Amino acid sequence: QVQLVESGGGSVQAGGSLRLSCAASGYTYNPYVSWFRQGPGKEREGVAFIFASGDNTYYAESVKGRFTISRDNAEKTVYLQMISLKPEDSAMYYCAAAFNWPNRWRDPQSYDYWGQGTQVTVSS
Repeated sequence: QVQLVESGGGSVQAGGSLRLSCAASGYTYNPYVSWFRQGPGKEREGVAFIFASGDNTYYAESVKGRFTISRDNAEKTVYLQMISLKPEDSAMYYCAAAFNWPNRWRDPQSYDYWGQGTQVTVSS
């Protein structure tokens, strides 16, 4: 079965950087993958999406220019490099996978598999 395990979260000062990893297993064909985040009292929102091949990416406007999603299919790992972090980036970050094209990549219901999350806290 498909499993996703996130790591790399932590506490940083505003302006700092973190790189999140999503280690995947249990599949043969590479899935589409997104990173989502959910802050306290907020809805889960998609922040970055990468095609199965890794040759195209989408980003939420709030993170464009600061976050970069990438993947190493040989290692079955997807990354989220985050720079210039802001306090409003504080949230639990989740990776999610879909094997069918997600018509709405920012919709959590488009994904079948989720990791347990990794916490990111940015202090001002």
